[in-house]
Amino acid sequence: MIAIVDYGMGNIASVRTAFERLGYQVKVTDQPELLRQASHIILPGVGSFQAAVAEIKERQLTKVLQELAEEKPFLGICLGMQLLFETGYENGITTGLGLIPGEVKLIETPYILPHIGWNQLDIQTNQPELEAFQDQHVYFVHSFQAVTVPDYLAATAVYGAEVPAIVRKGNVFGMQFHPEKSGPVGVQLLKTFLEITEGE
Repeated sequence: MIAIVDYGMGNIASVRTAFERLGYQVKVTDQPELLRQASHIILPGVGSFQAAVAEIKERQLTKVLQELAEEKPFLGICLGMQLLFETGYENGITTGLGLIPGEVKLIETPYILPHIGWNQLDIQTNQPELEAFQDQHVYFVHSFQAVTVPDYLAATAVYGAEVPAIVRKGNVFGMQFHPEKSGPVGVQLLKTFLEITEGE
């Protein structure tokens, strides 16, 4: 069973549908006991970093999510990816989940923000499981980006600046784009995440 974390700020319906189309049982929940029963944890998100952290704290999920990320495959999507990092600077300074070292800052680009639309993936050379997605297009909607060391970058995109598109630290993954809105490529990326982490 795949658990999608419900903290009131996720694009949950389409994320759920994407995994169900892959043939998986899905639970949408904020209950720790159900989250602990899952094989994989999915943290979606739409909105601001600060508001998301407040909602997660309100539901007393911070420590639970940190513990689960040590035990199970964990995927953050869009804002959910940003929450994986240590600190966010949207509407002030806010402490994230700290699952991957780094910060979340406004994209430094000459282009108009937010970064909306289809953009091309550049898969990093240390990610052979993802190499089939080189130059594939996925759908982004964001104004803030992760700032981290190359060790945790699995794929990038360019929007007047290099923007992390997929990050990875062990069994913790993040996708800055919306795979559930990225057509067949996005569905295949979700399937690949599940296949890479099977048995972990």
